[in-house]
Amino acid sequence: MSNEISIDEKVLAEFYEIITENKKGMFDKIASERTKHLTVVLENIYQEHNASAVLRTCDCFGIQELHVIEKNNQYKVQRDIALGAGRWVDMYNYNKGTHVTEDCINKLKSNGYTIVATTPHTDQTIYDLDLSKPIALVFGTERQGISEEVEKLADSFVKIPMYGFTESFNISVSVAITLNTLRNRLEGSDYNWKIDHYEQVKLKNKWCKKILNGGDKLERHFITKHSDQAM
Repeated sequence: MSNEISIDEKVLAEFYEIITENKKGMFDKIASERTKHLTVVLENIYQEHNASAVLRTCDCFGIQELHVIEKNNQYKVQRDIALGAGRWVDMYNYNKGTHVTEDCINKLKSNGYTIVATTPHTDQTIYDLDLSKPIALVFGTERQGISEEVEKLADSFVKIPMYGFTESFNISVSVAITLNTLRNRLEGSDYNWKIDHYEQVKLKNKWCKKILNGGDKLERHFITKHSDQAM
């Protein structure tokens, strides 16, 4: 393995000369716990407070990417609920064209994800789910659940065990329970499920840019500086 320092690492070192020790410590700690092994997909969520709560939940459980399928409903974030989570989680919106659900699912499949749709109408629970490969968890609308399109495209289905008269949880609660269970299961596994060193460096650079005025311009300056030095 090469010991050569990459441009991204040199750029991060430059950023770390600017930001506070507290921020550096937080970025190092939190980036080391981030994962893309699990990702969340929301389909046509229409209640803003639930959509915002899911974004916050993803951050709390170290989920780095959130995919949002917008058909009839635009995904809107309420800042007082999300509490700034949008700065730290990478959100991808699918709202162009006539096949936005298919576009999202196909993109995730091409990136190696198994598509697991959540529904109460299956025998497999979140405790039975195979976590050996990257999983994209699809959550449908609060009233109707997943669409027929998701049903056709999904590789597998999963449910949260329930013991009352009501058939489903609130969507934000469903996401929180599912991520908590699966994160705990991954913590006890031997799978290589956290992002690697290189991805952590790129992620920390992105976070640095977001907290600094003119962060993008600074990054371009640092890249140019170290690219010139390498010539």
